[in-house]
Amino acid sequence: NTIPSSVVIGPFWLSTDSVRQNLAKKRKALASAVLELLAKKLAVQANEACEAFKGISRKLYDKPNSIEELAEQREWMKTIPEALKSHEEAINKAMTDYELIEEFYYNLSQDDFNAKWTAIGWPHKIEDQVDLTLQQLDEDEDRFRKIQLSDQNNFQDRLDTLQMVVAGFAAHTDISKAHEIGNEVRRISKQLKESQELAQTYNNRERLFEMPVTDYQKLAKMVRDFEPYRNLWLTTSDWLKWHESWMTDPLTTIDAEALEQQVNNSYKTMHKCVKLFKDVPGCQLVATEMRTGIEEFRPYIPLIQGLRNPGMRNRHWERLSSELGFPVRPKASLTFSKCLDMKLQDHIEVIAKVAEVAGKEYSIEQALDKMEAEWDPVKFEIIAYKETGTYILRSSDESSQLLDDHIVMTQSMSFSPYKKPFEERITTWESKLRMTQDVLDEWLLCQRSWLYLEPIFSSEDINHQLPVEGKRFQTMDRMWRKIMKNANDNPQVISLCPDARLLENLKECNKLLEQVQKGLSEYLETKRSAFPRFYFLSDDELLEILSQTKDPKAVQPHLRKCFENMAKLHFEEDLAITKMFSMEGECVPMSEKLYPTGNVEDWLLEVERVMRESLRTIIGRSLEVYPDTERTQWVLDWPGQVVIAGCQTFWSSEVSESLEEGKLDERLQILIDQLAGLVGLVRGKLTKMQREILSALIVIEVHARDVVANMVDLGIKNVNDFEWISQLRYYWMNENLYVRAVNAEFPYGYEYLGNTGRLVITPLTDRCYLTLTGALHLKFGGAPAGPAGTGKTETTKDLGKAMAVQCVVFNCSDQLDFMAMGKFFKGLASAGAWACFDEFNRIDIEVLSVVAQQIITIQKAQQQKVDRFMFEGVEIALKAACAVFITMNPGYAGRTELPDNLKALFRPVAMMVPDYAMIAEISLYS
Repeated sequence: NTIPSSVVIGPFWLSTDSVRQNLAKKRKALASAVLELLAKKLAVQANEACEAFKGISRKLYDKPNSIEELAEQREWMKTIPEALKSHEEAINKAMTDYELIEEFYYNLSQDDFNAKWTAIGWPHKIEDQVDLTLQQLDEDEDRFRKIQLSDQNNFQDRLDTLQMVVAGFAAHTDISKAHEIGNEVRRISKQLKESQELAQTYNNRERLFEMPVTDYQKLAKMVRDFEPYRNLWLTTSDWLKWHESWMTDPLTTIDAEALEQQVNNSYKTMHKCVKLFKDVPGCQLVATEMRTGIEEFRPYIPLIQGLRNPGMRNRHWERLSSELGFPVRPKASLTFSKCLDMKLQDHIEVIAKVAEVAGKEYSIEQALDKMEAEWDPVKFEIIAYKETGTYILRSSDESSQLLDDHIVMTQSMSFSPYKKPFEERITTWESKLRMTQDVLDEWLLCQRSWLYLEPIFSSEDINHQLPVEGKRFQTMDRMWRKIMKNANDNPQVISLCPDARLLENLKECNKLLEQVQKGLSEYLETKRSAFPRFYFLSDDELLEILSQTKDPKAVQPHLRKCFENMAKLHFEEDLAITKMFSMEGECVPMSEKLYPTGNVEDWLLEVERVMRESLRTIIGRSLEVYPDTERTQWVLDWPGQVVIAGCQTFWSSEVSESLEEGKLDERLQILIDQLAGLVGLVRGKLTKMQREILSALIVIEVHARDVVANMVDLGIKNVNDFEWISQLRYYWMNENLYVRAVNAEFPYGYEYLGNTGRLVITPLTDRCYLTLTGALHLKFGGAPAGPAGTGKTETTKDLGKAMAVQCVVFNCSDQLDFMAMGKFFKGLASAGAWACFDEFNRIDIEVLSVVAQQIITIQKAQQQKVDRFMFEGVEIALKAACAVFITMNPGYAGRTELPDNLKALFRPVAMMVPDYAMIAEISLYS
């Protein structure tokens, strides 16, 4: 009704009647569907309730067949009211929903209507049925009680009969009728057992009827009285059967172990019976006679055990025959009675001795069989390896453990005095196991090397550069694939491994791999000698570069490890390198175009040269335009490293001039104004990069201002005063930048540093710089020491930034050996870099003494100012800028005290907790 019957839209008149009718129909259909759905759901609920009630009703109709079932039914009926209550709740809820449907005049189908009213009527129906069932159960209980009384009277008669039979057993004394008496005993035993079970049932039923419980104590006494007769006659019957069987059956069918057990058990039983029947002389006589028979047989047990030893083989029978002087053979016709006729009982010692040897030999034979059987299911787990078309072994600790255990067991067997018959088998088996072990060791060694070298030699570039090693690897690879194919076809370890030819092939493979690895190491060494910064890359990283020499861009991911902060090179379309980028994204153009041609190490050397030349040129140009450009504009026109170097150069020269002219206080004011200008810039709109530049510059400029302010306070007038010359000062001379500190002068390194932050320079930093520059001047190393968080490593790195030198930080551990350290030192000396060994005193003392010699060699060469020197038997290049710094955390557990010859090579600096307030203030200011 909310929709009008017509709508006018401009010149059109639209009738909406059909839309209204359709929507009304749709609404009605939806309403009916909802009601239908609800009705279906309710019908399901009603049917489920009816089924549950039917189940209860069916169970109520079940008739009990015994008093036990009757008691169980009564117990179950106690739960019915609770069940009815929960079902009635569900029915009531459904009725509410039925009322809702009726409000909408929904017509229920006949079935649904019936289900609804049936469900409503069920609880009442069940209650009526419960009353009827309870009446019926009372009647049944009376019936069962009468049956019980009648059964118990009959049972009593049966017990009296049994008692007479048991009492009459004392009369049985005839051994010749032992089997008949035995059968009678078994029958009576069965009856007694059944009577005990019945007595228990009757007692339980009496409790259910709430009647007094009958005492069947005489039945228990009867069972106890019968037990000795039972033991006597059953043992007698069994013994007679066994004895006859042992004497007349073939000897080969006798089980010696079972025989010994049966004889011993029979003897124990008869011994007891003799004591128990002291008042029944007839039975006691039977027991005594049987005991005597068993006693007479007992001495033959060792003889039977000897003759039936499972280890007895033909050789033992022959030996036995020769020792006895007449033939003894385990034929089918040989019975124990015949053995006694042959008087073998007189030779028990000889037989036992031969049997013992046979038993010991048998245990060796069994152990060998067991070992061989254990190896049968052991197979190599062989898996396809990547896309190589061949396979690899998955090393199994289980088979290695089994191999070790079996070798030990076989060795102990070979020392046994009973090994003679199996000597050859033991030797063969041991050599088989040892061969398997050797093959496995060689195999896994070979696989390790192959897995490492396979991806390397699958590169065309590496094969091209190492043709000899490539051929060797291919030869080895063919052998390897053949070996692995055989292993895949027959993965059973024990049939595959003990093969001398396989061992030879694996040894040959390992020999080839060793030569390949040696050649590869030498090749990497030549590459590192050509471009020493490769020493700072791992073998894998270097190989990744060398295996893609056709693609110069493959070097990009590794540049960061070779240079202080060169993250990326810009390649033009013709692959010319024109720019370099830092990690922060700062871009510096190269001073000359560079083409990556030839070997990667050669053009990377060129990149290094052009990087330095570019920075030198840019610093020169920036210093030329500095006097003519507004300072606040100049600091934004140049890369961050150039800005800091330029500002410090002018600060050094201007302060020197002011000292000479005696106008230091005026210079202080200019510095304060310059700083204010920078702070003004920071407050303005800047790019992220410019903000980074200014942040680092302000940190340096604040220190510059503080130095001058301090000199003004102290009234310093002389340009050679220690307060001034102890600072790091920058001077541009002969188209080069130099850094001075006291009497030391260092050429600026021109290592591209990008646009990184700088440390706040505290008085502690100044003192540290002073010591480290003094040490460098005398060609010593520096050793800042102090607790964690005092800036030992960071100060060293920051001094490296101040001098534009590459500083490689290396975290030491006790896993380092002198070889790894030597490799690092080679890179250091040849590249002219600084190394900062963090927590140096964690290295083992044995390694440290060698490290001392390595550092002495470098320092001596520096003092002699040579270009090349001998290091560990190899001549390498030396760049004067290289230096070694070590940082130490004294007083920690697991730290080594440095040897004296090593201590002497470093100038110590004690670092302590810095002035955090000052650092925070300047950091926020910048």
